[in-house]
Amino acid sequence: MSDPSAFSLAGKTIMVTGANTGIGQGIALSVARAGGRVIGVGRSSMEETEGLVRGAGAAFVGMGADLSSVPAAQDMFEAAWIAHGPIDGLVNNAGIIKRVDAVDFTEADWDQVMDINLKTMFFLCQALGRKAIEAGRTARIVNIASMLSFQGGIRVASYTASKSGVLGITRLLANEWAAKGINVNSIAPGYIETNNTVALRADPDRSASILGRIPAGRWGVPSDIGDAAVFLLSQASNYMHGAVIPVDGGWLAR
Repeated sequence: MSDPSAFSLAGKTIMVTGANTGIGQGIALSVARAGGRVIGVGRSSMEETEGLVRGAGAAFVGMGADLSSVPAAQDMFEAAWIAHGPIDGLVNNAGIIKRVDAVDFTEADWDQVMDINLKTMFFLCQALGRKAIEAGRTARIVNIASMLSFQGGIRVASYTASKSGVLGITRLLANEWAAKGINVNSIAPGYIETNNTVALRADPDRSASILGRIPAGRWGVPSDIGDAAVFLLSQASNYMHGAVIPVDGGWLAR
């Protein structure tokens, strides 16, 4: 029988990017329910997330940052480490998407998505990795990948490229850091009820086609991703390195 404490984040400080809404908010709340302190990072207000986290009995720290800028992200991480103590876990959830036909895709559409979804994600991993290795500390990193880490999709060239890259970088860092006590893994969410999928869910034909392929017969909710993140942030996943967990209602199995 497993030890329930293996899934606890009590005494741990977890940074979650893009924590203001959607999947990021769901991850923050799941971390709080597992006993962890949450450092929420984003550009917009995290007042709602803070209320939910504190309502779950956990501490919350909000950090503002423009994650399209690597120097801004690095400065934010350094400030958080100095002000709030060592960070035990990092969830790279922040991301954007541009939907444009491939023949019309602009360099700006490409760069904006790649900068946040892949470039900043890597350099935040690097920031935690450097600190943990230097201090001889263990650490956990969970990168949010996508179904488009495995599939091509349509009209989302930079998003598909970035999320394929997220999975590749997760594996690379696992290879370099597993022996140093740093677990780097990823989650690939399926179709989740968030602000990003409002248009899809509002389109009867598109929504029906999506649900028709999901064996579970429903859209996911943010806590589905959050609870998987808690597992990867906890001692329960000690021997997992470079893994990707699809949380997709069975989408990829179809």
